[in-house]
Amino acid sequence: MDAFRQFESICAAMSDPAFYPHPVSEIKRRDTHISSVFLTGKWVYKLKKPVDFGFLDFRDLNDRLRFCEQEIFLNQRLSQDVYHCVIQIYSDNKGGFSLKKGGPIAEYAVKMRQLPDAANMKELLKKNKIRKFHLKNLGQTLAAFYEKSIRNPHIDQFGHQDVIAFNTEENFQQLEPFVGDILNPKKWEFICRASRSFLGSQYPLFQRRMETGRIRDGHGDLRAEHVYFYRGIQVIDCIEFNDRFRYGDVAIDLAFLHMDMEQLGYPELSKTFLSNYATTANDPEIYLLIDFYAAYRAVVRLKVACLRSREVENGERKAVVDEAGRYLDLAYRYAVRFSRPVLWIFCGLPATGKSCLAERLAEALSIPVIQSDRIRKESLSQPREVIVPFGRGLYHPEARDQVYNRMVSRARDCLKEGRSAVLDATYAHCKWRDEVRTLAAELNIFLIFVECACSEETIRLRLSHRQGAGGLSDARLQHLPEMLKQFEPLEEIAPEIHLVIDTEQPLEDAFIEVFSKGYASKCAQAIKFF
Repeated sequence: MDAFRQFESICAAMSDPAFYPHPVSEIKRRDTHISSVFLTGKWVYKLKKPVDFGFLDFRDLNDRLRFCEQEIFLNQRLSQDVYHCVIQIYSDNKGGFSLKKGGPIAEYAVKMRQLPDAANMKELLKKNKIRKFHLKNLGQTLAAFYEKSIRNPHIDQFGHQDVIAFNTEENFQQLEPFVGDILNPKKWEFICRASRSFLGSQYPLFQRRMETGRIRDGHGDLRAEHVYFYRGIQVIDCIEFNDRFRYGDVAIDLAFLHMDMEQLGYPELSKTFLSNYATTANDPEIYLLIDFYAAYRAVVRLKVACLRSREVENGERKAVVDEAGRYLDLAYRYAVRFSRPVLWIFCGLPATGKSCLAERLAEALSIPVIQSDRIRKESLSQPREVIVPFGRGLYHPEARDQVYNRMVSRARDCLKEGRSAVLDATYAHCKWRDEVRTLAAELNIFLIFVECACSEETIRLRLSHRQGAGGLSDARLQHLPEMLKQFEPLEEIAPEIHLVIDTEQPLEDAFIEVFSKGYASKCAQAIKFF
C-alpha cells in the first residue's frame, strides 16, 4: 500500500469513535495541505501528511515522528497542559489500524487537549468579547516568551537586512505573473518600491535589532485563531517543520497577529496589544518596523491566494481572487504608512522636557532634529551668557518669527528628500503652528504635534535648576509668568494629530508613549490616502 492510500485508510479508521480508548462526543476532521486533525471532544489527534513541498518533507515515517516530537517541544513554550505526547498507530496486518500495541507502527500523531472554540481569540473578536485585560495579558505573555526564547549568532542572521531583502524580492518575483490579472499594477508597484526604499534606508535599524537581541526563535504563524484565552493564555500551532520560518525579528511575529487582527476588522484592539507588548518588553522600536513587516506578511498571504487561484475551479476562483484583493489592499495600506514622511512637532512650555524627548526620538529614527534654541544661537558670533528679559533681543517678536520661518524652511528641504524631521520649539502661538500645518498639507505628509506637559510646580523646579547654568535654552524662572500668559492652547489642532505626553513620568516611559500614540496618529491620518 503506498503512503497516501495508507494515510487515508488510517484517517478512515480514526473517523470511527470505536478507534479511541476514551469516550468520544463527536468526531470532526479538519485538513490543511500538510496535516489532518481529528477532534473527539476532549482530545485532538494531529497527523502529518506524507507530502514534500520543498520547504517541508514529511514523506519518511521517521521524519514524521521527529517533527511530531518537535511540534510538542516547541508548542509547550507558549501553552500549558495542551500538547501531551506522541502516540503510535499500529497496523494489524489485516488492513486495519489501532492505538493498541500489536503489529508494526504505521503512523504517529500528536495528542493534544481539545481547547474550546468559544475561547479562541478569533471567535471572541467576532463576538466582541475581547477586553483590554486580554490584550494586556497577551502583550505581557509574548514579551516574556521572546525574552526567554533562543537567540544565537545563527538566528541573528535572519534579522540581517540582506536576508530580509532576499525574502522580500523572492515574494515579488513569484507574484510578478499575476500583475495586471489579479494584482492592481499601480498598488503593486507602490508596495514594491516602498519596501525596497525602506530596506535601503534602514540599515542602522536592522543592525541595531540584531545587536540588541531582538532576533529570536519565535512562533512563525502567530494568528488570532492560534490564540486561546483558556486557563490563562494558550498559543498553539507554531511552525515546527522549518526552523527558518520561525527565526527572525520579534516584530515579524507580532506583525502577523497585528495584520490578522486588522484584516478581521479590529485595528484599535491590535494597537492596544502592541502597546502592551512594547511597554513590557521596553521595545518602542517595534513601531518603526510593524507596518513594514505587516506588509511583508500580507504579501505572503497574497501570494498564497494567487497560487491557489491557479488550482481551483472557476466557481471558486472569484472568492480566491477577492481574498487576494483584500491582502493587496492591506499591504498597500501598510506601505503608505511606513513610507510616508512624518513631521514631528515637539511643543509646550519651557522645561516640560520637549528637547529630551525630541532628541531621543530623532536618535531612534535616525532623522534630524531642528531646534529653535540652536537656530537662535547660530545668529550669534559668540556664545551669549546674559539672560535678557522676555521679548527682548533675540526673543523680540520679529526675531522669533524669523527663527520659526527658518525651522520650516529646513524642515521643507528635509521632507522633500523623503525624510522625516523633528521640530523642537514652544510653538506657543497659533500662527507658527499654522505654518507647519500648511507645510504638511502642501507636501501631503503625516503631521504629529507632541505637546509635552507637566505641572507648573515641576516647571518651576526645573527652571530653578537652570539658574547659573549653561545650555541651549535661555528660558528661566523669571520668564515663566509671561510665557504662561502668552501660550495659546492647541485648540485648533485635530485630536488625531495632537498627542499630550505627561513628562512627569520617566523619560523611557514617555518615549514609548510617544511611539505608541504616534503610531495610532499615523494610522488615523493614513485613511485619507486611500
